[in-house]
Amino acid sequence: MLAGGGARRFGGADKPSAAVAGRALVEWVAAAASGASRLVVVGPPRDLLPHAVVVREDPPGAGPVPALRAGLAEVRSPWLALLAADLPFLRPVHLAQLLEAASGAGASGAVLVDGRGREQWLAGCWRTAALRTALDAYTGASLRGVLGPLEPVAVALPGEARPPWYDCDTPEELARAERLASSAPGSRARVGSVHDGARREAMSVLEEWMQAACLELGLERGDIDRDLVLDLARDVAHGVARPGAPLTAYMLGLAVGRGVPARDAAARLTELAEGWRGGDVDVPPEERARTEA
Repeated sequence: MLAGGGARRFGGADKPSAAVAGRALVEWVAAAASGASRLVVVGPPRDLLPHAVVVREDPPGAGPVPALRAGLAEVRSPWLALLAADLPFLRPVHLAQLLEAASGAGASGAVLVDGRGREQWLAGCWRTAALRTALDAYTGASLRGVLGPLEPVAVALPGEARPPWYDCDTPEELARAERLASSAPGSRARVGSVHDGARREAMSVLEEWMQAACLELGLERGDIDRDLVLDLARDVAHGVARPGAPLTAYMLGLAVGRGVPARDAAARLTELAEGWRGGDVDVPPEERARTEA
């Protein structure tokens, strides 16, 4: 992760430490790379990432190519992710897609492309050996100059409300990232279902949690029908057993992932729960006791 530089467009402030949705930019990027065997950060020491290997380019602020050289010296794995430190919407699933695209094509690497089709050189995965060879023969100062000839696979992720390639070079872009992080399409209202102040507060907390979880997992809030899942969980809890509610919601998710329409699957499960008779199944006494606890 390249986390140095003078951040001139950011007013000279420590851009990687700036927060989006209550989390520093550098922490978001580190979380996206949480599956890596080690995290190498090129830049000044920060308390935000205590387990990272921190190195500096020589001299400090010399640019991305010297920073890449300094970081690459610490890499031990055959593959690496080369990332900027200001990508608040990058998630592990995006890095997995990059790695799959590069390895599947037998390429030297893969990079994200933005909405205009431009390569994002600090949002990619690379074969370590290919990158070392390219750097050994390169005398220029341009990141594009060293990475472009490697002909990486271009990975486009259309339809993203919070693009994984979105970076925060200016205070205005940081403010927009905050707005994107907090925005979510409104879910359908349930008529007459919320009168009580405590319930309104609980649903508000739930909605905040859903937005945060979607942001963390790279999901779109508008793809999740909250009321559909809650109604199904309620029907199973009342008609079968309380522990069945989260399990059934999980099974609903698996069915939807396999192509079953959510409303169809929920209707079938609700009908099953409403007609359920526990006595129809021979449940061991110890399991029945645990279920009823």
